[in-house]
Amino acid sequence: MSPSRRAVPLSAAVVLALALVVALLQVGRADAAPVSAAAGRLAELAGDAREADGSAYGLRDDTGRTMDAAEIRQADDGTYLAVYHTVLDDGRFHAAVATSTDLTTWTRRHDFGPGTHQATLARDPAGGWLLAFERDPRNHMAIRGYADLDDLLTGNARRSFDAPLTLSRCAEGTPSITAVRGDTIELTGHYRSGCDVDRQLRATLTDFTTWHAEPDTALDTALRAWGSGGNIGDRSPVRLDGRDLVLIEGQRLRDDFASWRTYVYDPRLRRADLLSIRTHGGSTALANPSVSLLTAPDGEPSLLVSAFIPSEGAADGEAGQMLFWRSLAG
Repeated sequence: MSPSRRAVPLSAAVVLALALVVALLQVGRADAAPVSAAAGRLAELAGDAREADGSAYGLRDDTGRTMDAAEIRQADDGTYLAVYHTVLDDGRFHAAVATSTDLTTWTRRHDFGPGTHQATLARDPAGGWLLAFERDPRNHMAIRGYADLDDLLTGNARRSFDAPLTLSRCAEGTPSITAVRGDTIELTGHYRSGCDVDRQLRATLTDFTTWHAEPDTALDTALRAWGSGGNIGDRSPVRLDGRDLVLIEGQRLRDDFASWRTYVYDPRLRRADLLSIRTHGGSTALANPSVSLLTAPDGEPSLLVSAFIPSEGAADGEAGQMLFWRSLAG
């Protein structure tokens, strides 16, 4: 402060006026036009489960396991695939894969073992499937390659790689496979920055032997602009109307599960929109968002949204894994 000036105490009225201005600016931002037309389209399709063509809450497989953080894909024969995790009686996370014909009834096919969680699944252009998950101890990303669907459903991996920790000595995980280009797999994830808070990363795995990871500061900055002061975590890429977008979770307050919110991020513009997904009961917090383009059980090309509703922000009967889908024509 310059010695020629003095701080002048603000009156209560002035303080109240400033607070109202800040609140109005925040409301205006949330109601503003989307960062891109494609982001607006995604928000329209994914913003209201009450208008969906089908939905499910508290998702479980045929053995009663909760299907937490489920990600949904579709095989060439129309079979739906889900990868998810559950905490079992041994106190460990177990990732698994299940199949379905209707998106609501699921048959577990394989358990990938204790200490596996936050799984993600992608097609391999060579004809097989690629699976990535977080693995403990020393939480790190693990990638597995399967020659075909049968190998995936029986856990018969033909190629495998466990990534070293290069950005954090504590944890790097929650992967998403974003692209496969020749022998290179492109992924996103997060790392425990300073062993304190989760921040975003991009990574590549070449020929299942060479790993490179780097921070994704643009994505972190876009969510922190919305007040995400806690962890910035799981994300799901989707290409809609010819544009690459990302559905991502951000935590407003550290250690507060009720403060998880969902955002639509446009990588080209490096900006994010808040996506307030409305559920049937009015749940207020959603985490681990995932989005898929698939053919729905009624034969309509559709967009499917999957998210975990923590009990701290759940309406009655909605805690656990939720999914809903909506026709792209809707």
